Amino acid sequence: MDTSRTEPSAVVPRVSGATATGAVLACGAVSFFSWVKRDSDRACVKTDGLCWTWWDWAAIPLSLTTALVILIVVYKQLDIRPRLAIIPPTVLLAPFPLHAAQATAGWWAAAITGGAWSCSLALTAWTRYRTLGIASSAALLLASLIVAYR
Repeated sequence: MDTSRTEPSAVVPRVSGATATGAVLACGAVSFFSWVKRDSDRACVKTDGLCWTWWDWAAIPLSLTTALVILIVVYKQLDIRPRLAIIPPTVLLAPFPLHAAQATAGWWAAAITGGAWSCSLALTAWTRYRTLGIASSAALLLASLIVAYR
């Protein structure tokens, strides 16, 4: 993978796989959280005060654990390394761009943003594309913070 002749041809399928995985995970997370909100609203309709359901407490740990396991399995199959340096920022920082995209334009924008987020962080696995990956993920994170807090 260190030769520039073999690197571009091997990178494209791997990054495409990471992009598809990120889009599917983002779409699943948006659907899951909207289902949790509907379930919570239905369960708490007769309560005047604060009301939490089991799903309210378990939604974030379940979604983070699911995303972590799926990314570990997929990135191992795609041979994207070092997984320890790529997967934690992918999982822990992803809520910012996903929330901004979903709040602005809906679930399809969240799916596209999830794919772009996974793609940009997966690019950092290769030295040749590390600057592009870090710059694009930083731009996505900055844009999402501007959209979310304006």
